[in-house]
Amino acid sequence: MHLCHHWRVHELGLLRTVVVAVEKATADSDAAIEAVGLRVGALAGAVPEALLGSWPIAIAGTRLAGARLEIETVAAQIWCSACEQAQEVDEFFALTCPACGVGCGNLIHGREFEVAFADLAEDS
Repeated sequence: MHLCHHWRVHELGLLRTVVVAVEKATADSDAAIEAVGLRVGALAGAVPEALLGSWPIAIAGTRLAGARLEIETVAAQIWCSACEQAQEVDEFFALTCPACGVGCGNLIHGREFEVAFADLAEDS
């Protein structure tokens, strides 16, 4: 299986979970869903481009059909007790603070994969 195809299948599965969650959260409203926002951490294992590409497939035939997907990417950060501050890390994070080199594995951001919002159409 081609790697890009594998990513799309993974993201499609994630998005189907998002669709179910948004449908449940908005079940008491007849309003159309115009947009869904996701917060996706840099180390969450989801590729934003693949999420966007899979979105039309994930929402086809659902109450979310036609809704747009907005993605906020969350940078990966650790808390360094030596520096006493958050430090941004990349995907090659080697359990050390990038600023001072002290060993640190306290990831505070970067694994998020959450629905941030669902915008409903206003009643006409």
